[in-house]
Amino acid sequence: MRRLLKDEVGSELIEFSVSAGVLMMIIFGIMDCSRALYAYHFVAGAARDATRYAAVRGATWSGALCLLSTSFQCAATSSDVTSYVKSITPIGLTTGSLTVLTTWPGTTATGVSCNALGIYNSPGCMVNVKVVYTFSFVLPFLPKNALTLASTSKVMITQ
Repeated sequence: MRRLLKDEVGSELIEFSVSAGVLMMIIFGIMDCSRALYAYHFVAGAARDATRYAAVRGATWSGALCLLSTSFQCAATSSDVTSYVKSITPIGLTTGSLTVLTTWPGTTATGVSCNALGIYNSPGCMVNVKVVYTFSFVLPFLPKNALTLASTSKVMITQ
């Protein structure tokens, strides 16, 4: 009986399984956190791209509608900017978790009113775009609460 208690045959298998389980949790945790960074990188870039989209499609385009997200000679509306951001959403992120808020405050970069004619998207006025993405971790041992990733960009309308 004493010999059986001192025998360590098979202990390596138990140690390996515990170590491999911990290592896999760490590797998949890093991968899921990398997905969150990937989503935040998209949100920050999308906010900048959307403000550029709105800035070059101001009121001077004679009121033509932006029928496609690639239309150039058109005046962009809030829904056009939202469609543009959703069209550039990369693989792996869902457009259902994406919110885009576009506003034209009617002021210049210095805060002076620029909407004398009631046109908020005229050249010289500012446009603000806020992109929000609700990110959820996939792995069960990471937080269950959705992570809200947001970025705001503000630029002066050029056309």
